[in-house]
Amino acid sequence: MAEYVAPVREIGFVINELLDYSRLSGLADFSDTSSELTSAILDEAAKFAGQVLAPLNQVGDQQGVRQQGDQVITADGFAAAYRLFVENQWLSLAQDPQYGGQGLPYLIHLAASEMWNSACAAIAICPLLTAGGIDALSAHASDQLKDKYLPSLVTGKWTATMNLTEPHAGSDLSTLKTRAEAEGDYFRIRGQKIFITWGEHDMAENILHLVLAPLVDAPAGNRGLSLFLVPKFLVNEDGALAERNDLRVIATEDKLGIHASPTCVMSFGENKGAIGYLIGETGDGLACMFTLMNHARLEVGLQGLALSERAYQDALAYARERIQGRNVKTGQPASIIEHADVQRMLMTMKSLTDAMRGLCYDGAFSHDLEVHGKDPAERTHFKQRFALLTPMVKAWCTEIVNEITSLGIQVHGGVGYIEESGAAQHYRDARIAAIYEGTNGIQANDLVDRKVLRDQGAALASYLEEIMDTAERIKSTDTLKPLAMQLQAAVANLQTACRYILENAGNDQKFVGAVAYNFLMMVGYVAGAWYLAKSAENAVAGLDGLDQAFYRRKLLSVNFYFAQLLPRHKAYLDAVVGGADIGIALDEESF
Repeated sequence: MAEYVAPVREIGFVINELLDYSRLSGLADFSDTSSELTSAILDEAAKFAGQVLAPLNQVGDQQGVRQQGDQVITADGFAAAYRLFVENQWLSLAQDPQYGGQGLPYLIHLAASEMWNSACAAIAICPLLTAGGIDALSAHASDQLKDKYLPSLVTGKWTATMNLTEPHAGSDLSTLKTRAEAEGDYFRIRGQKIFITWGEHDMAENILHLVLAPLVDAPAGNRGLSLFLVPKFLVNEDGALAERNDLRVIATEDKLGIHASPTCVMSFGENKGAIGYLIGETGDGLACMFTLMNHARLEVGLQGLALSERAYQDALAYARERIQGRNVKTGQPASIIEHADVQRMLMTMKSLTDAMRGLCYDGAFSHDLEVHGKDPAERTHFKQRFALLTPMVKAWCTEIVNEITSLGIQVHGGVGYIEESGAAQHYRDARIAAIYEGTNGIQANDLVDRKVLRDQGAALASYLEEIMDTAERIKSTDTLKPLAMQLQAAVANLQTACRYILENAGNDQKFVGAVAYNFLMMVGYVAGAWYLAKSAENAVAGLDGLDQAFYRRKLLSVNFYFAQLLPRHKAYLDAVVGGADIGIALDEESF
């Protein structure tokens, strides 16, 4: 495995040139946030990723976690690394200063998080969930709960989890068996949850479980669900830890990847009942939990980007050093990076990673403007934009990472299939991302049903208008005119697919499910082309500057994407428009 080098230059390009960071730093809430400050922060985040987290990646994969009674012991070095993470206040970057946060844009947190996930995804998942827990409490909890629990979450001193799934209930939460019973100003929680990431560990002194459950007398279905904060250790009024709550880990799962991230089976209330505190109102649990999940979905998409970057770096380093065959032009012994097919694989990895970075960071950028925009109209626009981008980021990036990490193994050849190389670990670690926080089929259905049909395509149309504006603008540059024409044609195809969906969605109840995945993938490839077209526009302008080699490589990546990857959207168009009927016709007797 090659030494991880954080792509600070690539990240800076997206933040400052592709997205125009000055638009954020010019907002009142970020008036003290200069480009120089954020650049310094990201440089330090890169050092932390490379020097502290990256050396743990293979160690964690090989050792995994081990359970000793009610304790889960993490791999060597993990607890010490997490203490440094807390001491350096990394989790507090984009958090509210009222609770000890630094008040930076979420975009900066996301950029740092990319580097942490590239360096060691297994440990980076822990603060990812804590940040989502902070969002849920901030948006829905009482002031009393916020004051008591948020400061220790914001510092990372305590961690948070999300408890939804039960042995009989995966994505369908309407049949949960865990129950909550009121007792004074708190509730007693009894039940079992599975697949609880970082549900028990030795890295933090307390773990706050956000548990979704109905009250014992709640109505059936999703409307009866409530959300509860259930701490591992109860907390006194002065903030000191008190006795252990009635909850424990039963088992940790033996998984395909992310071995160093404990995935726990949690039992609540085997004795007196675990004490929990209501977040929001009774019956509002799903809405409260979705605040956490939307945060997690964006950062799970980011995991796809981060693991793609890491797989690309390793494949590139190996391709440069591995001697095999001869150069077809010179006849001399060649490193495999000189072979056309290896170059194809590497550039596929690079250009798709570039496209994902634009999409992920635009999601964070939109979230910042949704929350901190200068006026209600801007905030409303970006609220719709963030909602549209969330399933795209989560699903498209986590589908693409499976291809990229697989290509990483292929570049390594037989060595890639051997665990020692590290290439296989990226492939294994990435595979879960398309599954958790809502499978990609669920994300695709969300995109079509809630983000296209619900507003009759208005948010998507606004997004596509911006893409067309970019295409029209870059037409005036001779070298970019062919890209502009391709981009316009791709948008027209996407508009055709959108019209087809709007016109036919009411014809059959299975229609959305039959077209959703292909439509989402189509949208992803067209969106990726937009971010790369904007990249090309900036790269052409930068060719006269000091970093010409960087911009030349950027243009090659863009041109490769448009020539060899953007055409995939046409196949997805055919699958949407021409494949819906056969999808609808399938039933259980078809197999």
